[in-house]
Amino acid sequence: MNWIKYSINTTTDAEDFVSAMLMELDIVSVEIENNVPVSGEKQGGEFKELQPDLPEDDGSSKVCFYLGEDEDHESKISEVKAALSELKKTMDIGLGTIDTSITKQEDWINNWKQFFKSFYIDDILIKPTWEEITEADKDRIVIEIDPGVSFGTGKHETTQLCIRQLKKYLKEQDEILDIGCGSGILSIIANKLLDGKCHLVGTDIDEDCIASTYENFAVNNIPNDAGDFYVGNLTEDKALQDKVGYGKYDIVVANILADIIIGMAPAIYPTLKEGGIFISSGIINFKEDEVKQALEKVGLTIVEINHQGEWVNITARK
Repeated sequence: MNWIKYSINTTTDAEDFVSAMLMELDIVSVEIENNVPVSGEKQGGEFKELQPDLPEDDGSSKVCFYLGEDEDHESKISEVKAALSELKKTMDIGLGTIDTSITKQEDWINNWKQFFKSFYIDDILIKPTWEEITEADKDRIVIEIDPGVSFGTGKHETTQLCIRQLKKYLKEQDEILDIGCGSGILSIIANKLLDGKCHLVGTDIDEDCIASTYENFAVNNIPNDAGDFYVGNLTEDKALQDKVGYGKYDIVVANILADIIIGMAPAIYPTLKEGGIFISSGIINFKEDEVKQALEKVGLTIVEINHQGEWVNITARK
């Protein structure tokens, strides 16, 4: 299916207002393109290592949305143009013109593949599904991964930190909780390291991640009943907390942002068995002390802190 991409030429100051206007017209999938450096507000600052190679920010912005081929484009674009005219009466929205292009659905899914190649984490080979296994790699632990719309190829430092901690602390028959499972890569690696002799539970706020996890299970010949995965926010969803369970996990792993770990710490502690291990990453280095204090505050004991680049792993025990 082809989609028509409409790009409204506006300014960074006005992009939020233009986005809100589109949402009022029931256009809820909005994409913003600008040259503003990636904000690290969630982590407390800007992280230079995540900055894309962008031209200098000139204050311009494109607010983009997509309409399918079978939708009434003429009526919808007329509504958008009328709303833009009203918005211009109250503020400077820049040019306010609309550019049009065609995007194929498969482009969204496949364009990222050119950036994902096979790589090693110690004795583990992580490879995309479309690459063949070489003879030299046949005796390795091989993880095939197709992230699709979810986060997680294993190449980021935070994921590697978690993987190395899983290798260190996993035991056969462990109950494992994967918070923010993404593509399911950490759950898949845990299963492979233990030759399937464990049980997995995972959560993610995005239902696409749950679908991606089960798809990657199938690619790696892991049966669906090896794990139970749920959509929801463990921080505030009591029903999800009850479903995940209390005092049952030998290992809890969370490769998510520092501020989320801090907020979730009171919900993580009760999931662990006595002596259970919490492995966390996704922590930028200047947030290390805050995460450490939050984990200690709920009763966890810090047993190990590791660094890779600007990123930090904190491992704690109940």
